[in-house]
Amino acid sequence: MELPERTVYRKIIQTGRLAEKLGAQILGLGAFTSVIGDAGVTIANALDVPVTTGDSYTVTVAVEAIREAAAVMDIPLNGATAAVVGATGAIGQVCAELLAEDVERLYLIGRRWEALEGLRDRLQVRARAELIVSTSMDVLADAQLILTVTSALHEVIRPEHLQPGSVVCDVARPRDVSAMVAAARDDILVIDGGMVDVPGAVNFHFNFGFPPGKAYACMAETIALALEGRFEDYTLGKHLTRERVEEISAMAKKHGFRLSGFRSFEREVTQQHIETVRRNAKNARKLQTAHT
Repeated sequence: MELPERTVYRKIIQTGRLAEKLGAQILGLGAFTSVIGDAGVTIANALDVPVTTGDSYTVTVAVEAIREAAAVMDIPLNGATAAVVGATGAIGQVCAELLAEDVERLYLIGRRWEALEGLRDRLQVRARAELIVSTSMDVLADAQLILTVTSALHEVIRPEHLQPGSVVCDVARPRDVSAMVAAARDDILVIDGGMVDVPGAVNFHFNFGFPPGKAYACMAETIALALEGRFEDYTLGKHLTRERVEEISAMAKKHGFRLSGFRSFEREVTQQHIETVRRNAKNARKLQTAHT
């Protein structure tokens, strides 16, 4: 993330050429490599093998995760206030488009006011939700559901930003949510976005830090395309389309990929943990009410 962009391009292209020699028919970027420069376009132009960033399926899995987490935390979607942090980014825009059809109120949070207003105006056409733009993290205190997907180098969400009982789905790598949130707030459910169960007895021959048979959604997109025989540049550049998101979602479902159980800061989220968060949130809300 801190190397010169040209150096990073060169390293990824070298890796892609090695993959070609080894017989790979498609190259998946993802995690840190997908956010470099123009999101895969330069790399795809330099290689014979097709390239995808995996961002389309990442959108599907992130939105699915926040919907499921809302259900386990007893937060009715149609009355919820949600927020997308990094809303003007490639992944953030389509996540916001999908969530805007689910919730009552949606904050679009980013750094550039004009881009946020442009996104709001575009989404307003189909949105069910009231759309509010903000460049401040302070509005997160109003949100029960937060999906965060910036390309910031350092965490942007801290304990004081959040209300008791809220759900934060962190799709960003590096993480957007400070580890202090998990340490200081036992009344909030923080989940890692983008984790899926891969069908079959898969062995990656590499330890990604996950339990066996699990992968990031960006990796799963690449695998699903290979299983489908779709050897083409699939998700590239900074503009994702909802059509492509829905297409890869159907493709992945057909091949047996599915949202994995929740994980938080590399650990499994158990039912017991969820019950504890719900109980602590209830107590924290009672205290808040007593003080007002």
